[in-house]
Amino acid sequence: MKRYRASVIAGLIGLAVCLFNYTGYDPHNIVFFMLSVPAWVVEFFRDVHEVSVLLMYGLTIVSWALIGLAVDWFTAVPRARRRTDAG
Repeated sequence: MKRYRASVIAGLIGLAVCLFNYTGYDPHNIVFFMLSVPAWVVEFFRDVHEVSVLLMYGLTIVSWALIGLAVDWFTAVPRARRRTDAG
């Protein structure tokens, strides 16, 4: 769990964004469109209202988790270097 801490936290952020939008507290989808990377990409190819909402929610959670995984990978490399330099 400690190894993938940023992935879990980022995935929870993606889930929170989707739940916030799903509950109706974001009536004009402003927060969702600001924080959903797939929503940005879909706009290039077609109208976002033609795409399944559940698909957008799933892709948002996965994209946030992948961003967290990238953070975990980039922070793991310097930690590994510090261990090899010290030993």
